[in-house]
Amino acid sequence: MPPKNKTSAKANDSKSSGGGKAKAGSNSNKKEKDNAASASSGKQLKPATAINSRHILCEKHAKKEEALIKLREGGKFDDVAREFSEDKARQGGSLGWKTRGALDAAFEKAAYDLEPSTTASPKFVEVKTGHGYHIIMVEARR
Repeated sequence: MPPKNKTSAKANDSKSSGGGKAKAGSNSNKKEKDNAASASSGKQLKPATAINSRHILCEKHAKKEEALIKLREGGKFDDVAREFSEDKARQGGSLGWKTRGALDAAFEKAAYDLEPSTTASPKFVEVKTGHGYHIIMVEARR
């Protein structure tokens, strides 16, 4: 689980359908794109105080890209997490329920902006933290 107060170099927004990928970060020439939830539904998510999330953590960018390819080809998020994640992914990358303030700031912002989805058809986002490259999905919000 990513600890609090690490910084993010960039955050990416991707849809599992393989649709366009936008990168957002500190570089002013990069365009920030609405998250998958807003882009697909056209409405804002209700505020949440906790999320049930999963992630895939990769130390190397190339390994993260391999995991993204598997997801875009239709792989189940939990299966891809077991294969590619470099943390405790024995439970398919599940982090369980986390309240606001319990996660790394960049990770948390990206995760709370995501629309809930299923492992079979995940909506995910990419974030870089001090721990490495994360691919995050949210299963539920409350």
